[in-house]
Amino acid sequence: MTNLPGIVITGASGRMGQMLIKTVQESDKARLVGVLERPGHDWIGKDIGECMGGAPMGVAVSDDALELFAHAQAVIDFTAPAATVEFAGLAAQARAVHVIGTTGLSEDDLKKINAAARHATVVRAGNMSLGVNLLVQLTKKVAAALDEDFDIEVIEAHHNKKVDAPSGTALMLGEAAAEGRGVSLDNVSDRGRDGITGARERGHIGFSAIRGGDIVGEHDVLFAAPGERVVLRHIATDRAIFARGALKAALWGQGKAPGEYDMMDVLGL
Repeated sequence: MTNLPGIVITGASGRMGQMLIKTVQESDKARLVGVLERPGHDWIGKDIGECMGGAPMGVAVSDDALELFAHAQAVIDFTAPAATVEFAGLAAQARAVHVIGTTGLSEDDLKKINAAARHATVVRAGNMSLGVNLLVQLTKKVAAALDEDFDIEVIEAHHNKKVDAPSGTALMLGEAAAEGRGVSLDNVSDRGRDGITGARERGHIGFSAIRGGDIVGEHDVLFAAPGERVVLRHIATDRAIFARGALKAALWGQGKAPGEYDMMDVLGL
């Protein structure tokens, strides 16, 4: 067991954090060597298994990222942009694979993560599921096949605790549609309609966000033209799909050259 890659999970108390911990703990291909929470959190110093309402796991919750990362082969990180940027630098120092599922990252954040990737392996994706990454590929192909008579709208739905919009997955899909059309998403993105907005501009890619209840994640890419519509859809019903994908990325990254990768690389797409 000791020769298996050691994994650290950040944001241990969150929904994704707890799902990631369970996924790694149940895996026969990796071992859980640390879990991280912010300083002052009630779980610090306690056994993570007991904190999660189960049997002890023999792993105490820590607030010392540098110490944990030094003993890990990979860090799986679904937290917040500021924390993720800090973790990127620390993971690079430790030469640990950094798997990033955090969304809402700014251009400045991405530049700092890219700088860290010069020294270590970073796998970053707005969504870690196989189905979504296939949807991204399909979106690119359909956008390339259909001309601007087809308006493109990315419609996403998530739980009421999600703090960023559009979702990272929606942006992945928008980027794929723009790439298929041979344009920059920055130039054709259409968000936040409210009031008298005027007619939709030809060739624009729209985004609509729904927040409510405990929706795990639903994404539609709508291609609408006079007289017909094409809809590509992915529905996630269990966060375990993201945790399994993140663990797959952490294992795939072992031994890879420093650089920034995504789930397309991990899945061979």
